[in-house]
Amino acid sequence: MMWNAFFSAIALVFIFEGTLPFLSPTLWRQSLKTLLKQSNISVRLMGFLSMMVGVILLHFVRSFVGE
Repeated sequence: MMWNAFFSAIALVFIFEGTLPFLSPTLWRQSLKTLLKQSNISVRLMGFLSMMVGVILLHFVRSFVGE
């Protein structure tokens, strides 16, 4: 059961990551150009905040489901 949930989560990441380049390749390229101009500290901070939002969201989802 654990592997099923893990691979389902990975599949969802691929789906979400592929949505913007599929729907708007120009906007996706502009976003990457903007990201490349950012400092390493800014990129790390964005990554950290993204991870924390994911952890908090996962905590709330699991607490409501009761796992």
